[in-house]
Amino acid sequence: MELLPKTIRQTLPPLYSQEKVEDPIARVKFFHPLSCFRWYVTEFDGEDLLFGLVQGLEEELGYFSLSELESVTVLGLPVERDLHFQPQPLSALRQG
Repeated sequence: MELLPKTIRQTLPPLYSQEKVEDPIARVKFFHPLSCFRWYVTEFDGEDLLFGLVQGLEEELGYFSLSELESVTVLGLPVERDLHFQPQPLSALRQG
């Protein structure tokens, strides 16, 4: 599976464009099927750098790399894009 196809890349807001948005929209969700980690994308630099909500052992906003996500495998399984994820505000995704 291609994690971030061109059709989706073109819809992502550029980095820093959501800084003043009170409750930005997560447009893409990545996850690893054997872990608790989830990455919700709100912005993209158009090449490799993503920004959004990361949930795992902790929850935080931050930058993450598409190339790093593509390189992760655990027991032979890669990170995947949630094909059924519907864009939603970060407030709806936060764990509290």
